[in-house]
Amino acid sequence: MQVSVFDTYVKKKEGGLMHFDILVPVELGYDKVIDYGKEYLKSKEQEGQSMTARECKFCHIEQATDEVQLDIETRGYHIIEMQGC
Repeated sequence: MQVSVFDTYVKKKEGGLMHFDILVPVELGYDKVIDYGKEYLKSKEQEGQSMTARECKFCHIEQATDEVQLDIETRGYHIIEMQGC
């Protein structure tokens, strides 16, 4: 499965920065990527933080690992936490 990787930086409510990647099927529309980002932020108690094209940018396409593919099949997306998550 080919996935699109979106490099995402969001300011945290308490200060600092969250850096994470959102991985989705290549055919998925950008609006849904933003929705998934907002869902992830809510799970991290960062609901309401800005999640737009400014914070979430397309980076590249890659082959999904088995773990990523299973996560996408289960919930539609996969998150790679990089920093401050």
